[in-house]
Amino acid sequence: MARRLEIIKSGSSVLPQRLLETCAASPEFAGWLSRLPNAVDELRDRWNLALGQAIDHSGCCSWVAPARRADGTRAILKLGLSHFEGRDEIGGLRFWDGDPFARLLEADEALNAMLLERCEPGSPLRDAPEAEQDTVIAGLFRRLWRLPAEPQGFRDLAEMAAYWSGETLADASAWTDVGMVHEGLRLLEELPRTAERTVLLATDLHAGNVLRAERETWLAIDPKPFLGDPAYDATQHLLNCRDRLRSDPAETILRFADLLEVDAARVRLWLFARCAAEPRDEWNDDYTALARILA
Repeated sequence: MARRLEIIKSGSSVLPQRLLETCAASPEFAGWLSRLPNAVDELRDRWNLALGQAIDHSGCCSWVAPARRADGTRAILKLGLSHFEGRDEIGGLRFWDGDPFARLLEADEALNAMLLERCEPGSPLRDAPEAEQDTVIAGLFRRLWRLPAEPQGFRDLAEMAAYWSGETLADASAWTDVGMVHEGLRLLEELPRTAERTVLLATDLHAGNVLRAERETWLAIDPKPFLGDPAYDATQHLLNCRDRLRSDPAETILRFADLLEVDAARVRLWLFARCAAEPRDEWNDDYTALARILA
């Protein structure tokens, strides 16, 4: 561990606890963590960076630190675990090219490393009232939903749904509501192939992944790009508005769907499918309770 912590140039021992837990659970990820110090050193030298103290953020799949380029530009250095959902982050950032995401300044695909535009002051949108969150996030979605000229470089949303379904089926002995899970699985198979429109999705855009910035008032971060149904992209933000969704699901979904100009019924079906059948550690949880409300 001592060697791992040498990557933090200030001498602090800060590493995100969730990242440590993720790496401890997988030999592959533990190997990535052991190689991280050398990777950071290599990128610092190659990109001529001065690095600050690593950021103790809430993420479980990346190491992040503030950086300064030789010309004085303030940036963020990010090295991510190679995991299924986040595989195409670099490709997505190149495609969106700063509209409406933080701009990609440098990248190394082999190391899954990115040098990113720093959002300053960087305060998250989640600090704002949820009604304001709805409006800001809807505006970002309407800008980012477009189709690449060569979309074959990105995976279809059906692939992510199938991946989740496989993990859920492998855990069938733990299900607490078999019928509901099966209905969720059916929708995870049906919804991707019945979409009337296909765009490049962010898939994980919520108020914690939108930061106040200088180039624009708000910029998004951490895309997990897949091609598919725009109605799916509404789900992560709504799942982060759990109290409102529980107390008045119809109005909460309708308000956000109207802002997005997508079908509210499809948003509700996607929400139900995720809550009913997305893989998890505990099957008698808040998602299961929310699935019953949405049903």
